[in-house]
Amino acid sequence: MKVLVIGSGAREHALTRALSFDPAVSELHAAPGNPGIARVAALHPVDPMDPIAVAALAESLGVDLVVVGPEAPLVAGVADPIRKAGIACFGPGKAAAMLEGSKAFAKEVMKAAGVPTAGARVCRSGSDLAAALDAFGAPHVVKDDGLAAGKGVVVTSDRATALAHGDAIISTGGTVVVEEYLDGPEVSVFCLSDGETVVPLEPAQDFKRAYDGDKGLNTGGMGAYSPLPWAPRTLAAEVVRTVAQPTIAEMARRGTPFQGVLYCGLALSSKGVKVIEFNVRFGDPEVQSVLARLETPLAGILLAVAEARLGSLPKLRWRADAAVTVVVAAHGYPGDVRSGDDIAGIDAAERETGVHVLHAGTKEKDGRLVSSGGRILSVVGLGRDLTAARERAYAGVSRIQLEGSHHRSDIALAAANMEVE
Repeated sequence: MKVLVIGSGAREHALTRALSFDPAVSELHAAPGNPGIARVAALHPVDPMDPIAVAALAESLGVDLVVVGPEAPLVAGVADPIRKAGIACFGPGKAAAMLEGSKAFAKEVMKAAGVPTAGARVCRSGSDLAAALDAFGAPHVVKDDGLAAGKGVVVTSDRATALAHGDAIISTGGTVVVEEYLDGPEVSVFCLSDGETVVPLEPAQDFKRAYDGDKGLNTGGMGAYSPLPWAPRTLAAEVVRTVAQPTIAEMARRGTPFQGVLYCGLALSSKGVKVIEFNVRFGDPEVQSVLARLETPLAGILLAVAEARLGSLPKLRWRADAAVTVVVAAHGYPGDVRSGDDIAGIDAAERETGVHVLHAGTKEKDGRLVSSGGRILSVVGLGRDLTAARERAYAGVSRIQLEGSHHRSDIALAAANMEVE
């Protein structure tokens, strides 16, 4: 099988790494990729946001499957011309990708499907925003309706901060969604769907805030782990029954079938499982931990989704090991970041038992590996339990040399402590 992966981040490195281990994959390509992905795939300098160019590349390479990693190309409709060319594509078409492209649209679908979620108001003016904040009260949850790379959300008890965030979005012509605050821990469950059948992957939890103790600004994610020793064993099945399957059925009813992965961002609230948000791609950094535990070869799963035969697959197999992912971020992240700093120590990190390193914001410059972005690397540790996985992940992080970088030191700490209690 020849496979083309679209994207250039740690999510796409995790996907290409897993695909490279699949004996069914004879050729592996990526566009545009990154220096880490280049170790396992042939890179092609194609703009992921150009659907026609991506489809043309897929045709010229004669690939059997295209896997679209990031949300922006999916929302731009990159999957549609690929399918029109007769090539299997893992990822929803433009119409279905609106589940992430517009939070207001996602709320409309959830309401029609009877999916439990936070109450919400769509705001297009300052007066709408103020009224919504007053209606829901603090803590305030204010979201950019469109794509914001995980950083368009403010959760605060300070009304002035909430107003400022919403006004900044509205002033640039954007739309704001103000939501009811949901209590309880947050969980990510990826649900694969071929438009009809839904198969969940193992749950994970990520860490959005920049610093230890959930301090600082929201980020795209500073780390993640799987499994969740504290979560109900029936969680994935419940999410399929109450969230994913009704949503997939509603999308099919609308004539926009969803083929790909529906990322269900959930709150295990005092009133039950409720959806915080939908994404239409694998979450980064959660997928780094989830794929590290997946034993079933990946290519066949993704192809079955793309070819609408997911229901014919045997049950997915999972390693008993735990996985912990720690993100190494650039100086200044999630604000203005510094680029061009030398990166060293990756090979040393991967010599640590059970550790692999995934590239996110890296590039080659004059024969050197340098930083190029906000989140630079994901260091993944595998171990018999979360305590061992944490030790290995942080042993790997200790080997990384990147001036001014920072990482959280408490990824999976509370969950690991639960395992020994």
